[in-house]
Amino acid sequence: MIATVLLSIAIVFLAELGDKSQLMALTFALRYRWWVVLGGIATASAAVHLISVGVGHFLGAALPTTAIALIAAVTFLAVGLWTLREHFGPGDDDPEPKTPKATGAPFFVVLSAFLLAELGDRTMFATAALATDYDWVGVWLGSTIGMVAADALAIVLGILVGKHLPEHAIGIGSGLLFLYFGAATLFGAAAPGLGGVAVAGLAALAPALAGAALLLTRMARRAHPARPHTVHRPGATDPAAVPAAPAGRPSPRPRSER
Repeated sequence: MIATVLLSIAIVFLAELGDKSQLMALTFALRYRWWVVLGGIATASAAVHLISVGVGHFLGAALPTTAIALIAAVTFLAVGLWTLREHFGPGDDDPEPKTPKATGAPFFVVLSAFLLAELGDRTMFATAALATDYDWVGVWLGSTIGMVAADALAIVLGILVGKHLPEHAIGIGSGLLFLYFGAATLFGAAAPGLGGVAVAGLAALAPALAGAALLLTRMARRAHPARPHTVHRPGATDPAAVPAAPAGRPSPRPRSER
């Protein structure tokens, strides 16, 4: 049992190094509290690897990975667009939006994102393969611990980086990263014949185009700043339109005040 747990920890930990889940953990750590991110990752990891050992040990069947990947791609793109909309205010002079720190919605965002991202991932297949030859409980515990440990390193890096960056830049960077994750997942599912370099290059177009659109929009707002709109009440008189009274005489009151 202990040997199975240690073996699963080592395999999954090494498989997660440099994987997209680490980048996602770093991105979430830039936006939310570390314990919310870690809790969401741990819950999603436990659920995904429980499914993995069930598939490998009990069912021996394959999951509809293409459909799951498409749902994950749509989720990442939606989170990216929502993040950019939240942090790209109506103007440059507006105060920077505060990064949400609540524990409710962020937890479910992290949970759902990791759950969809890891279904059909290489670590899931590795866990399923281990469960065919070893005790499934030990494989489940070890794979969950290994994934959480690997993503915890990325969370620590996100905390260190977040201390030196403004929240506005963190929000925009997080949104662009999620657009990249969504585009990469979408291209990988829709065109499985593409190589990793081709998928990465095509996926980079999504954040590049979004960043260019944000830059052009900000430049346009700087060139044509919005004028303040003054609302006049019915019957009110513009003070500038009232003629000045001669010296020694009181100025005439507007008709609406008589």
